[in-house]
Order: sequence, then structure tokens, then C-alpha cells
Amino acid sequence: MIGYLKGKVLYANNGTVLLDCNGIGYEVTCSSQAFCQITASGEGAIYTYMNVTENGVSLYGFESLEEKSMFLKLITVSGVGPKMGIGVLSSMPLKELAYIIASQDVKSLSKVKGLGKKTAERIILELRENISTLDLPTDKKEQKALAQTITPIENDAIIALMSLGFNRATSEVAVKTAVSNGADTIESIITIALQVIK
Repeated sequence: MIGYLKGKVLYANNGTVLLDCNGIGYEVTCSSQAFCQITASGEGAIYTYMNVTENGVSLYGFESLEEKSMFLKLITVSGVGPKMGIGVLSSMPLKELAYIIASQDVKSLSKVKGLGKKTAERIILELRENISTLDLPTDKKEQKALAQTITPIENDAIIALMSLGFNRATSEVAVKTAVSNGADTIESIITIALQVIK
């Protein structure tokens, strides 16, 4: 298994690079982040995944181990092959993708080119529990760009609603609506949020 390559870029086009590693040329299909990083300098290192099928061997490249880890999670989902996995990774920053999956935002994920709503739903269903806190945004600017700021009491209310069977995205909207209507205790937030959902 080839998991890492370091060398000079001999050729690059449409997401694929030919990397010279000590005289051997490896053709690697890269995520957009890895492609931009390695082609900008003309040399560098990428983490790789080797896919072996009856039709041949393919290499896929990633900017970081975190990106490769997300790719490996994506391709465990039925109907998501390596090419689609790379497409999903290339469509947005890694932490934004993690947030979309964790918050069960089917609408945003469905916007990925070539990814239908059913496949987006399957990705979220199968991976939402596998997204760790390390995958999610930690920087305040990142969080603000992806979602409204959620206070501790609002988060508790969201978790309570999720325990009742509602998804995170629905729960967040309902809780924010309740708070904007004047609810300021967890009991009142949950009561109004349930009325909003129903």
C-alpha cells in the first residue's frame, strides 16, 4: 500500500498530477486542496490512498491525514466510490464538510456536483456519528461562517430535541426561533421549539 509520496510535479492537469519520486512517476488524482498545494510549488508531499480493482490500480492524493481520513469514511458509504469521494472533498473545506454531515444538512451536501439527494442522505445517515469533535471547526471565525453562535443553554435544548428523534438541523432552527421569541430558560425553549417543529 502506497500511503505517502514526495517528489517533483512533472505534469498537472484537471486534478491529476504526475509526481516524480526518485525516478519513478506516480499518477495521482488529487483533492482540490492537495492539487493546489503541490502544483503551486511544483514539488512537495501528499498522503495517498491506493485503490485496487479488477480494472487496475489508482492513486488518490490528499493534503493532510485528516483529509485522507474523511475520504476513507466517505468511501465506506454504499454508492460512494473513490472518484465521488474526491469530488465531495474538493467541493468545500474539510471542516465545512464535517459540519454539514454532523448537522445533517442534506440540502448543502446535495449541492455537490454529481451527488444526488439520496446519496447525500445516506452519507449523513452513515457518517454523522463518526464525525469527531476534532473534525469540526474550532476557530470562532470558522464557526460563525458555518452557523449562528449557539449558547450553552441553546445547545442543551438542541440535544434534548435530538434525543426525542429530531435531527440537529431541525432542532437548531426550532431552538433559535424559540429564543428569538423570548424564551430564555431551557424549559421554555424546548416547549416553544416543539410547537415550532409541529
